[in-house]
Amino acid sequence: AAAGYGPLHLGTDIGGSVRLPASWCGLVGLKPSHGRVPIDPPYVGRVAGPMTRTVDDAALMMSVLSKPDRRDGSSLPPSDLNWKLAEKSPRKLRIGVMLEPGVGQPLEQPVRAVVLEAAKAFESAGAVVGEAKGFLTREMLDGLDNFWRARLWDDLSRLTPEIRNKTLPYILQWAERGATLSGVEVVRGFNVTMAIRAAAAKMFCEFDYVISPTSPGVKFPAEFASPINDPQLPFEHITYTVPWNMSENPAVSINAGYDAHGFPIGLQIVGRRFDDLGVLGLAKTFEGLRGEQRPWPAPPKA
Repeated sequence: AAAGYGPLHLGTDIGGSVRLPASWCGLVGLKPSHGRVPIDPPYVGRVAGPMTRTVDDAALMMSVLSKPDRRDGSSLPPSDLNWKLAEKSPRKLRIGVMLEPGVGQPLEQPVRAVVLEAAKAFESAGAVVGEAKGFLTREMLDGLDNFWRARLWDDLSRLTPEIRNKTLPYILQWAERGATLSGVEVVRGFNVTMAIRAAAAKMFCEFDYVISPTSPGVKFPAEFASPINDPQLPFEHITYTVPWNMSENPAVSINAGYDAHGFPIGLQIVGRRFDDLGVLGLAKTFEGLRGEQRPWPAPPKA
């Protein structure tokens, strides 16, 4: 999408895997409300969503992706949503700014600056902007880690050793500890999803929308398997994104600015459950507030 090979792209997101690459590449990446897009196989937090250059293109994709499919027992009932977007006025909207999720990779200064600038833009357009305090804890993040390690080890353990050893070493090292976790540790890890869901619901009693960084960092080496590249610390970079998978809220990443070297920085806009149109409408409004974007890469002229 960023390089111009195609206009419409689809990703899956269970902790940030649509929004994070969108942030690093300057794209729009939508994680819809859980169940808005039928998916096979369905699972806790798993969604499919568009990755595009513009909000309108993401909405265009959703007009097709959100069609019902009864094979997914977790999908939402059919809905006649009008995906032909209009900008959503920020006037009088209560927008929370979450700069610190509570745990994880430290927020880099260029990202902080870009998000604060976005908050000022919304405030200037009439929004009531306030601080949204992050609710993720070390216990929550480590609980998710334990649960997902055990889940993946279950998948890998069913493979022959020959096939299993073809797994990316980083992923294999991460999953192997799942074999040593007790049943209580795994259930305790799964149960933090309910604690995250409750904390997210409480936050949206106070705010209509929440904005935050998508990623705490701007970039990382291409040869790394993850930003920190440590299989014992796999989730430190998803602390702004993973809560909304567990709580099932819609969230979109949209390019909000650049660091001093020209690398893009994503802003995440999160709404209440099922408010996919509102999230996209506010993102469309932000396209007009953020100012001119840098030119996309273009192929050399013949």
